[in-house]
Amino acid sequence: MKAHNRIAQLRQAQAQADSIRRELGINAPRAVLYLAPLYATDDDVLLVEADGFGEATTSVIEGNYPIDYVTKREKRFLTEEEAVAAAADIIEHPLAARTLLAEPI
Repeated sequence: MKAHNRIAQLRQAQAQADSIRRELGINAPRAVLYLAPLYATDDDVLLVEADGFGEATTSVIEGNYPIDYVTKREKRFLTEEEAVAAAADIIEHPLAARTLLAEPI
């Protein structure tokens, strides 16, 4: 099959996936749902990123997201809403990152 036919198939599959995601109310893979500085005094950032299947990961990162960064802590949540709620809790209580997220990576 020629490349342009395969690309057309890929576009159709992507359109179907996007339609299903809209119907289910979930975000595309790698969609940033939350991004905020963790502390006013250092370079740590709190990030929530969707996986495209309804789950999301909340991470504490350091660096220049998305180009050059290091993940310090992270936890995967079963829903995007849970991940964003955890991020909001961490912003209110930054020390909670140690208990709400997994051990350092």
